[in-house]
Amino acid sequence: MTESAALSHDPLWPRAGDWPAFDGLPGNVRAALAIIGVPAWRTSLSPTAAHATPAAIREALRRYSPALVPDRSRDPFDSPLAGGADLGELDLVDAGDIDEPDGEAGEARTRSRVGEVLARSEALVALGGDNSVTFATALGAWGADLGTAGLVTIDAHYDLRDGVSNGSPVRRLVEAGLDPSRIVQIGIQDFANSAAYARRAADLGITVIHRDELHHRLPHLAMAEALEIAGAAGGPVHLDVDVDACDRSVVPACPASVPGGLAAWELRALVRAAASDPRVRSADLVEIDSTADAADGRTVRLAALCVLEFAAGVARRMVPGPAEPTAIGSA
Repeated sequence: MTESAALSHDPLWPRAGDWPAFDGLPGNVRAALAIIGVPAWRTSLSPTAAHATPAAIREALRRYSPALVPDRSRDPFDSPLAGGADLGELDLVDAGDIDEPDGEAGEARTRSRVGEVLARSEALVALGGDNSVTFATALGAWGADLGTAGLVTIDAHYDLRDGVSNGSPVRRLVEAGLDPSRIVQIGIQDFANSAAYARRAADLGITVIHRDELHHRLPHLAMAEALEIAGAAGGPVHLDVDVDACDRSVVPACPASVPGGLAAWELRALVRAAASDPRVRSADLVEIDSTADAADGRTVRLAALCVLEFAAGVARRMVPGPAEPTAIGSA
């Protein structure tokens, strides 16, 4: 029996996922959020079956409800949604998978399709795949706005390696023309990077918010600082969510995750905070090998929840609320 077949049915408890196809969207309708699978894996530095993960995330979405429930204790940042909301009321669509996204031709297909989908969507989430997909997804989302674009990564690693791999997308984006002063990397960890790449990040002027800083700062305040920097030129911001930023006990299906990484709630809060900002037009969820997950599917389930957190952030954009929190100098 498949996982989906075992799920209960309750007409008063609708399930997330199974979103209509993007290509069937009426011509006069603009989607609130589109998901697209980018199952790249061939250049990964670690053995991986990450190409199986987009389908697994879609399946895991069905484990959850599209409802945000009323919460009196919700942080003021989220107060517009404190009374609850139903993400099922948004126009959420699925743009399918990119065919063979690896290699130069595959990256060109990814860029083209991402641009096409974003032209009719408020925002897009790419389901990886390994971290190499960040390069083509971000370029496709930015289009002609590369000169003013920004990048925020949630990642244990710098991704500034030489060559073409899942360890090089940030370096490749800089070489493609992204201003490194508008790159912010959240969650970088000790013992997960070399001194040479740390120097490269510093020399480029990349802003690093070390994992340890998040022990003392609320996630939405850290993200507010990141977006202030990445969005300084007024252009679109791409969010790279490398799930291996989380603690290894939380994400056993991430080959390069480190004990002591982010908690699941921190990742979810960071994603929602980012998606609440209209400058964030695109995101990717990467570095999960769903075939290596724990028996309870905890890594893929977290990724599915991140999709829903992103959708919740997009929903927040549509509801008037208080001013954004101040990032600089906040504790």
